Amino acid sequence: MMFDPQLVATDLDGTLLRTDGTVSARSRAALADLRSRDIPVVAATGRGPRLLDLVRNAMGGHGLAVLAQGGYVVDLATGEELSAAALPAAVAAEAVALIELAVGELIMAVEEAGDLTGPLRVQDGFQWPYPDPAVLLHRAEVLRGDALKVFLRSPGYDQDALLALALEVLPPGLVEVTHAGLGFIEICPPGVTKATGLAVAASRLGVDAAHVLCFGDMPNDLSMFAWAGHAVAVSSAHPRVLAAADAVTLSNDEDGVAAYLEAVFPRAAESA
Repeated sequence: MMFDPQLVATDLDGTLLRTDGTVSARSRAALADLRSRDIPVVAATGRGPRLLDLVRNAMGGHGLAVLAQGGYVVDLATGEELSAAALPAAVAAEAVALIELAVGELIMAVEEAGDLTGPLRVQDGFQWPYPDPAVLLHRAEVLRGDALKVFLRSPGYDQDALLALALEVLPPGLVEVTHAGLGFIEICPPGVTKATGLAVAASRLGVDAAHVLCFGDMPNDLSMFAWAGHAVAVSSAHPRVLAAADAVTLSNDEDGVAAYLEAVFPRAAESA
């Protein structure tokens, strides 16, 4: 590979993590090998600050992390907040209303920007997939303040169809919209993506985008695939991500990130 990686960024769920949510010993060894070479590793995930402990555990407590699709960047070792974004409630409500005009009523959850450790605000029936605390509320009570992210699930459309329709009806610049393969779409502050969050981390570390190697699997990774110097999809990735990748590695359950790193940095294999 004619490429000089000076920073490695990886998505977590579906990419570095196996399907059971664990990081294998092989993957941990590959990441440790990078750190021994003074090559920083950055987690770039859709998970929000409420799941910070899970992110910290997955990354061994080291390095920077880009959370909430780029909306929150933090130093895992010190807890220092490098950046945080917020989506005004009025803008979020406008975006939701425009999408509902096209697809009908949606089921909503909100991660508040003003209370990063409080429970997720969830409309009954949303089916949140993570263990962080959530409070069930009537629809009118869910979006009550500025949001880090808004999650929308449709009874009649799958995540790909809902995302495509949302992108059609939302005016450019109103919000960012994506999905992470969890059955719903995510509405984020305008201009906030994994690429913008990763740019904050890379700037802090003094690394140019051209020297960033990234790994991902879902449409929420496409922005950093376009931004980074070299983008690698796991073989189990979404078709759009596979099409956008510079290279494809093994699946997440086959430790695809570790396998690729071992090929780029041969001595990593000795630690596996």
